[in-house]
Amino acid sequence: MTIINFTPVPALIGGAMIGLAAAFLLLAKGRIAGISGIAGGVIYPEQKDDISWRVVFIVGLILGGLIYQWTGFGVGVTHITAQVSTPVLVIAGLLVGIGTQIGTGCTSGHGICGLARRSPRSLVATLCFMGSAVVTVFVVRHLLGGV
Repeated sequence: MTIINFTPVPALIGGAMIGLAAAFLLLAKGRIAGISGIAGGVIYPEQKDDISWRVVFIVGLILGGLIYQWTGFGVGVTHITAQVSTPVLVIAGLLVGIGTQIGTGCTSGHGICGLARRSPRSLVATLCFMGSAVVTVFVVRHLLGGV
């Protein structure tokens, strides 16, 4: 594997910002920054006054990427493009949604917040996420010929 865009400083800054945002949400709202749970709470709110912060969080995620691109920090960075058709992306998205329900959380909730809280359940979930990713990449690249 060849690393084309090695950018340790932006990666470090981005990681620190993710950590600060997760810590702020935990301290301010007592909530875990798990994206699937936050998005699910917009669709199926537990309380009426619980929607606004969730929408702001999701909009902030989207705006963060756009601001990064608009400010020029993303200049020279290879943009990610889908290598598959839209139906395959839709199916993949649905499978991710099913996986977050089965795993009672997503990689952000378990991998970032859960591991930071030293949750054994999050450790197991994160190991399962990563193990599934390794197996999937192996199957797609080596057994299916890089579909």
